[in-house]
Amino acid sequence: MRSIWKGSITFGLVNVPVKLYSATEDHDVSLHQVHDEDGGRIRYERHCEICGEKVAYEHIDKAYDDGEHTVILTKHDISSLPEERSKEIDVVEFVPTDQIDPLMFDRSYYLEPDSKSTKSYVLLRRTLEATERTAIVQFALRSKTRLAALRVRDDVLVLQTLLWDDEVREAAFPSLDADVRIQKRELDMAGQLVASFESDFDPSKFTDEYQQQLRTLIQAKIEQGDTVDTDATFGKTEDDDGDGEVIDLMEALKRSVESTRKKTTTESKTKSKKGA
Repeated sequence: MRSIWKGSITFGLVNVPVKLYSATEDHDVSLHQVHDEDGGRIRYERHCEICGEKVAYEHIDKAYDDGEHTVILTKHDISSLPEERSKEIDVVEFVPTDQIDPLMFDRSYYLEPDSKSTKSYVLLRRTLEATERTAIVQFALRSKTRLAALRVRDDVLVLQTLLWDDEVREAAFPSLDADVRIQKRELDMAGQLVASFESDFDPSKFTDEYQQQLRTLIQAKIEQGDTVDTDATFGKTEDDDGDGEVIDLMEALKRSVESTRKKTTTESKTKSKKGA
């Protein structure tokens, strides 16, 4: 695997250098479009609507249109945003794992230690396991600020990006408001049906039958000689691993706890004064 991002997990004054890897991959057969008459590949080109010229990716910027005005955002504009430049995965809180609705999960990533010493990485991993909590973190990746859940899978820290609260739709269906009566014998029968299907989940038992059938079809066409010459019809197309500053882990933990206690005490005194 190849890392797609480097940074550090930070909680309090503890710093955990890590590399980020995609934890999943797409197994679908890659297909493209061709002309049905001669098999020539259909390509999509980027043309400017003003000058009509074909535009290369390096000359393409992004823009926002509110219906009246168009705001052009250059690559420099995007890169100048504070969150875009950040290389930190900032732990904001530790929550009970069962409080995170699976509906909010988006993409999954593995985190590998990016330091000669893995002590801080192992400490964070064991802390999550011992407390049975999930860390809620924020970080920037690919021009977006992300909310994510940091948890343990086997011996590896896993980062699962979360949808923002306003990205999850409410399930407001009038049909569910109707008063439905379920009889006990119906519930018992349904329970028996569930019991007949009970099992331990093993993802290796399941396969993508459509993709298997598609691969079989493609192989059969190849064996029958039902192919065209790729070059003739499609045409041809044109880490820094250094360790960061190392600080004493125990000292960082002590200072983080003291800082949190002072902040809590200050907030408590402020509330008391206001109450008085």
